[in-house]
Amino acid sequence: MTDRQPPTYPVVPGDFTTAPFGVTPSQTVGPYWHIGLPWTDGPDAAPADASGRITLAITVIDGARTPVADAMIETWQADTLGRFNHPDDPRGAVDLTPTGFRGFARSAADPTGTALVHTVKPGAQPTETDVDEAPHVNVSVFARGMLDRLVTRLYFPEDTDAHATDPVLSSLSETERAKLVATKVDGGYSWTVYVQDEDANGVETPFFEL
Repeated sequence: MTDRQPPTYPVVPGDFTTAPFGVTPSQTVGPYWHIGLPWTDGPDAAPADASGRITLAITVIDGARTPVADAMIETWQADTLGRFNHPDDPRGAVDLTPTGFRGFARSAADPTGTALVHTVKPGAQPTETDVDEAPHVNVSVFARGMLDRLVTRLYFPEDTDAHATDPVLSSLSETERAKLVATKVDGGYSWTVYVQDEDANGVETPFFEL
């Protein structure tokens, strides 16, 4: 037992911007995503009968090299033609290819930290310059202890020529670029996301600010 009392603060006129103790910290992601975020078709960005359907096996590993078994993976990507059914696409919203593809998925990790996403390989996307973005999947990681999601990208190993000119990959070192490229396996691709590494030159996956 201890005689220490919890801190108290004087009553100060004003609002949260003038309070001397600052704002209340944000809540961590924790296990709460299990309550409101999943849905039945969450892992299926593409239906089972979609032409060219593949599976992305994304494994999340923490700084202690332990699988993050309560992680959730969220993906957002273009269709096979590099198009979006969204008004923010400057080319205009279109029906996606193949039929039934929705471009978005959410998948819970299993005890090994691996989440499966059933999707199709996206096409390249034009930019404001003459250089296309290489085919990629935007990936968000949610997990216990995080104040916000981590955002990164998955690229495909067979697109080496496109990787050389991709605006995002070309901004990274060769070592960092390699961390964003998945491995081809039967039925799809395998990729590991390392959320932390104390070594600045270690295995931590590159993450991006939005």
